[in-house]
Amino acid sequence: MTSLNSHGLRFAFGTLTALPVRVTRWDRATARTGMLCAPLAGLVVGLLAAALGALSLLAGSGPLLAAVVSVAVPAALTRGLHLDGLADTADGLGSGKPAEDALRIMKQSDIGPFGVITLLLVLLAQVAVLFQLYGEGGWAQGALGAVVAAVAARLALTLASRQGVPAARPEGLGAVVAGTVPVGRAVLVAAVTVAVCGAAGAVSGPYGALHHALAVLGALAAAELLLRHCVRRFGGVTGDVFGGVAETAATAALVVLALGP
Repeated sequence: MTSLNSHGLRFAFGTLTALPVRVTRWDRATARTGMLCAPLAGLVVGLLAAALGALSLLAGSGPLLAAVVSVAVPAALTRGLHLDGLADTADGLGSGKPAEDALRIMKQSDIGPFGVITLLLVLLAQVAVLFQLYGEGGWAQGALGAVVAAVAARLALTLASRQGVPAARPEGLGAVVAGTVPVGRAVLVAAVTVAVCGAAGAVSGPYGALHHALAVLGALAAAELLLRHCVRRFGGVTGDVFGGVAETAATAALVVLALGP
């Protein structure tokens, strides 16, 4: 079990980040453990994004540059794969074509108009919210928002990997991780993650705890809507869909944090 956990952690960081971690096992048992550990990968990505964004602000930059830095770091730490997956998913869904044709469009290396528009709006939304958080709440509030968004994004991947969600293709990352995580374990990881994010938000009071917990729940709800739509349209999930789910969750979490007093 200890060996499997070690391989699972390597799988999580090796597939969900660009950090120098070598994946030593590539099978469904390892994928199951890896996807259960996905929020930990999100925590590391979020902490790095928060640290650089906060340092930028403390060094004298304005909140806009700090927000851009906090958005750029997760993109760099995934080599843009999640954003690329979001764009490809948007192109596939926007094509209006049957599943087989839509999947073929998603595999193409170029990005179509739906992908470009989606990327633009998502990145603008993420920067806008972090600009608001850094500007109104200082470095601590902006940094916490960056961490919560990154954790929520990877938690959404844990739930997207649950049993009962099929793969759309017989090959690729989607086929390796699809349907590997038992539903009960996925729900347990989600509950713990929501509680931890809520506890982190409690530094600003009881409302902060509720607000940050709701941000994660809102992220999961938005990701689930996209996931179900993709399963209906494509017959299952792909690596691109996982990227789209992650970016949708991150953006939804930030939008919820931007709302309210």
